[in-house]
Amino acid sequence: MSARRSLQWLGLTPEPEQELPAAVAALRAPTAGPPPSALITAERRRVERLVLRGTQRGWLRYLREVTDLVVEAADRPSSADAEAALLAGQVVLDHHRMLIGLSGPAYARTATQRRDLKRALAHLGARRAPAPSGRCGSSTPFCPSGPSDPRSTV
Repeated sequence: MSARRSLQWLGLTPEPEQELPAAVAALRAPTAGPPPSALITAERRRVERLVLRGTQRGWLRYLREVTDLVVEAADRPSSADAEAALLAGQVVLDHHRMLIGLSGPAYARTATQRRDLKRALAHLGARRAPAPSGRCGSSTPFCPSGPSDPRSTV
């Protein structure tokens, strides 16, 4: 590893590493419903490789792919993976907003992605059916406030 290689990007937030693999696997899955565990495992390994051996540039390329998946899901008239797209979009948008605190051009380079994610999230949120009591149902594994979200117990 070069002494010049910046690692500051690794300290932004753990949410992408924790939450994106399952959500991205759902967005990449060829059929509706829960993604195959092999797809989740492959996505988790990819994220792990990027974090342990990758660069900020490679990580941002991956997040660009995730952004594209979210935008594609938002553009579909009806999407079975809308909850996964909402979660992935929120995680990436939050990550990209935090880039403002790092030195270098990453924040400026992600401006278009932030714009695209905001539009996609607004579109996905507008067509989302309200859940009982303002919460997602137990069958919604990617709901940010749902029972499968560890933050829901806070």
